[in-house]
Amino acid sequence: MDKATQTELEAAAFRRLVAHLDSRKDVQNIDLMNLAGFCRNCLSKWYKAEALERGIDMDYEAAREIIYGEPYADWKDKYQQEATAEQLAAFNNK
Repeated sequence: MDKATQTELEAAAFRRLVAHLDSRKDVQNIDLMNLAGFCRNCLSKWYKAEALERGIDMDYEAAREIIYGEPYADWKDKYQQEATAEQLAAFNNK
């Protein structure tokens, strides 16, 4: 496989991951962190870091909007739930 094809496949897989997370708004970031060690905010930070590494000026909120599909504050108001005691305990025991 050539490098261009590999990059296309990686980009497609990333878009699919973002779309999957968008379709699963019921899955909270704390659940992702507890199970997988990353969440939508991590993806946003990675996206921003890659943009900056390539000389593209991007702030965290712009990266979040790409990952969340809307401004983070709007997503949070619509979908984020208060973390349960069990979720917080699992997170803090990592």
